[in-house]
Amino acid sequence: MTSSAHQRVTKAVHRHRHLSRQGLLERAFTFAFRGLVYAQIWEDPIVDMEALEIMPDSHVVTIASGGCNVLSYLTANPAKITAVDLNTAHIALNRLKLTAARTLPDHASFHRFFAQADSRDNVTAYRQFVAPHLDEATRRYWEGRDIMGRRRIGGFARGIYKHGLLGRFIGAAHLLARLHGVDPRRMLDAQSRDEQRAIFEAELAPVFDRAFIRWLTNQPASLFGLGIPPAQFEALAGEERMNGVLKARLEKLACDFDLKDNYFAVQAFGRGYAGGEGALPPYLQAANHGSVVERVDRVDVRHVNFTDFLASQPAASADRYVLLDAQDWMNNDQLNALWAQIARTARPGARVLFRTAGEASILPGRVSEAILSHWSYRTQSSQGYTARDRSAIYGGVHLYCLKGDDT
Repeated sequence: MTSSAHQRVTKAVHRHRHLSRQGLLERAFTFAFRGLVYAQIWEDPIVDMEALEIMPDSHVVTIASGGCNVLSYLTANPAKITAVDLNTAHIALNRLKLTAARTLPDHASFHRFFAQADSRDNVTAYRQFVAPHLDEATRRYWEGRDIMGRRRIGGFARGIYKHGLLGRFIGAAHLLARLHGVDPRRMLDAQSRDEQRAIFEAELAPVFDRAFIRWLTNQPASLFGLGIPPAQFEALAGEERMNGVLKARLEKLACDFDLKDNYFAVQAFGRGYAGGEGALPPYLQAANHGSVVERVDRVDVRHVNFTDFLASQPAASADRYVLLDAQDWMNNDQLNALWAQIARTARPGARVLFRTAGEASILPGRVSEAILSHWSYRTQSSQGYTARDRSAIYGGVHLYCLKGDDT
């Protein structure tokens, strides 16, 4: 991560003195966040597209993260997508995916690269088709070396979803489970929802009641691998013990959706996609490949802060905003600066979608009423989106619509 980008992340996360307990945790988190965090984004794009109601003239502004949702939104046929991020690894991953969609010869090679993501043929395809068309910074990133001295592009020959902060977190969770005599991959043996629940309750659920797991999950640093900074850890836990919160979120992931349709669960329990045309994000599905390739030039990836990007844009220039869970990191001044720019750039019918670690929207009482009064919170719809979000990691999915929107 460049020095300017790192400074923006530290500004968002650091709230306490350097040598205080919270201050040390915040600085440890920003250090961990310097590299690749999410090889796969953990927000459900099907829920997103339902909530956003993307139209042919929509300009979607979203945080890029791992890029899965950016490319998946193309299947809804927006006019334009601007994807912003402060993490240089995420910027490089998004640009790699977009260039691969343009240059790889067919869906089979694209699927092998990003769904299987564990073949030496991917490195060959990168050199032959993709690398010549990458911008210099992105090519330098992927051909640079990681902390182990291996070229980063080699991650697509070794299973990219086992890499990054989240991939290593899932790997560590698997190791902990096996040390307690449980194999999380057993969830993928289930042939029905009833079997899913039986395996979860008999094998996975009891692990959360072990003394060591209760202690470990109560340490904020234990969840850095989920991309959760200390302030978000507190919001996630609320008044409950963290082991109970995590157990409930994992129960939703394991039991509330058919695993054959839930690629988030397949990633969590299998550490990769299942192969073939099984559970996949929309951009990797064969039926959507033509649309993604045809529309890929509608995506503009920017290495910039969300608020700063909006501040550089004309009034009434966007109408769909996807904030992921970034607001959980923000203080009140940052929230108000962000929403002031959203309000200024919003066109009639604008929609804002975001997620929170806790269940409630964080905006009331924190964002100025003068700004928030122009927006309608869709309470019932938001509850439905939360229930249907297959990633299961968030407490709330929230939709705000600019007043005057009759849709």
